[in-house]
Amino acid sequence: MNMLIYLIPIALFMGGIGLAAFLWSLKNGQYDDLQGAAWRVLDDEDDVVRHRDNF
Repeated sequence: MNMLIYLIPIALFMGGIGLAAFLWSLKNGQYDDLQGAAWRVLDDEDDVVRHRDNF
């Protein structure tokens, strides 16, 4: 029972850190373009050729 004195504040603190990280990601627009990454995976452009032209 004495361990609950330590574990409950630690759990609340870790939950607060998780909530703060989630709110920070919302504020910075991490979830704005959910479909863009999925379409970029299917893109057929060859990135190697594009990089060789820059040299």
